[in-house]
Amino acid sequence: MKVDFLNLKRLNEQYEDELKQACARVIESGWYILGAETEKFEQEFASYCGVKHCIGVANGLDALTLTLKAWRELGKVNKGDEVIVPGNTYIASVLAVTEADLVPVFVEPDEVTHNICPKAIEGAISEKTKVILPVHLYGQLADMPAIMALASKYQLLVLEDSAQSHGAELDGKKSGAWGNASGFSFYPGKNLGALGDGGAVTTDDDELAETLRALRNYGSHIKYQNLYQGLNSRLDEIQSAMLSVKLKYLPAQTAARQELAVFYQREINNPHITLPKVAEPQSHVWHLFVVRTSSRDALVEHLTECGVQTQVHYPIAPHKQQAYSELNHLCLPLTEQLQDEVLSLPMSPYLSEQERSKVVDAINSFKVKE
Repeated sequence: MKVDFLNLKRLNEQYEDELKQACARVIESGWYILGAETEKFEQEFASYCGVKHCIGVANGLDALTLTLKAWRELGKVNKGDEVIVPGNTYIASVLAVTEADLVPVFVEPDEVTHNICPKAIEGAISEKTKVILPVHLYGQLADMPAIMALASKYQLLVLEDSAQSHGAELDGKKSGAWGNASGFSFYPGKNLGALGDGGAVTTDDDELAETLRALRNYGSHIKYQNLYQGLNSRLDEIQSAMLSVKLKYLPAQTAARQELAVFYQREINNPHITLPKVAEPQSHVWHLFVVRTSSRDALVEHLTECGVQTQVHYPIAPHKQQAYSELNHLCLPLTEQLQDEVLSLPMSPYLSEQERSKVVDAINSFKVKE
């Protein structure tokens, strides 16, 4: 028996009939872009997150990029302004910053949670800083009370990267409702995943929402009347309809992920493996269950031989990528240590008892060669 890292076919089979019905409804409607299904999902997801607005876009990267571009159009940021980002994140968080002609400033994470460190943020604030972009890594909310306090103190905007944290909650407030805006991804492997690409921005800011609705649609509210130099970045009707189906099941899936994480933390007992730490139980929705070990390559080989599939998120930090060669000189010791040590274990709401036990047994049987 092989344990897949994440079997999307198996996951989506749980509501296959409803997904097919949703697709058929869109096909029969004859309206495929920016119609009733997208409006319905936007309202449902805004309500779920506890905000006034949800603006569906083509993907999670566009959600971040368009928000920064909207703030430029509204005069809240200017070309060359700085955005503070975590060093250990997926490159999309940084691509959005540079695509908006802004400057990323990398800071180190908290060593326990791996999320961006508020003290490091404050140390990086300069006269050119205009935005803090915390990433809720692996599904755990960053320390948003501390980050929002810094934003208030220094009059900064906060753009949450919530691509991995659908439904995560801290102090009664969900991911996507903390900052001035938040970008979500509905990539198929996310906790709330479409059957294709998709994304959204959530916000309570009426002016920002109105600007984003134009920017995602060629910069236009009215056809052939273009207010801005926008993009074609729209969440389509079929993906919206399927996301509405899957949103109903997200709380139950989140509970199943949290239960599996508790099982892993209770049953994994290997001195060579460091398990993830959680500040508040509901603050983590376990998009990924990430362990650390200084013997990662050997552990991957061992688990593969045992039939357990794993992944590395992320093996090369953005500041070490060829795409950002001008930043390769930067030294972020903890970020670089993490990129060499982290390993993601199978984390699916539908892992069987036999499968989860196999994962635990394989990890516990791992030995480091002297």
